[in-house]
Amino acid sequence: MLVLLIIFLIAVPVAIQTVKGIKLPQVRFDPTTTKPENVSLSVTTDAAGQCAVYWNTTQVNSKELLDRAVEKLKAEIARQGGPGNPDLELPEAHIRADVNTPYRCVGGTIYTMQMAGFAKVGFISSPPPGAAG
Repeated sequence: MLVLLIIFLIAVPVAIQTVKGIKLPQVRFDPTTTKPENVSLSVTTDAAGQCAVYWNTTQVNSKELLDRAVEKLKAEIARQGGPGNPDLELPEAHIRADVNTPYRCVGGTIYTMQMAGFAKVGFISSPPPGAAG
């Protein structure tokens, strides 16, 4: 028994590898502030198991998603006075993905939005009851 205790005392510090000096935030969840210029996307799979992406409530394919995202970004930059505006606030993409959606669908959506120029792509989730921070 003593030998096992010594082995565990030696093995545990080796198994736990952390970088010193990093303090993780103690937030249970941050409520999302939705702005009208943000893009709301829903990702799921259809009956055939294919990825289904919805821009608000309209289903789009990959090319339509990229085209809409680029146009949205261009329109928002023009509305705020062009790329030279120091106070330019780019819209964010908020993704709601079904729990059973394969990662390839969610990852493809993130990749497409980043290719379009969206710097902030986040996820919307449903926190468990009583988890408000």
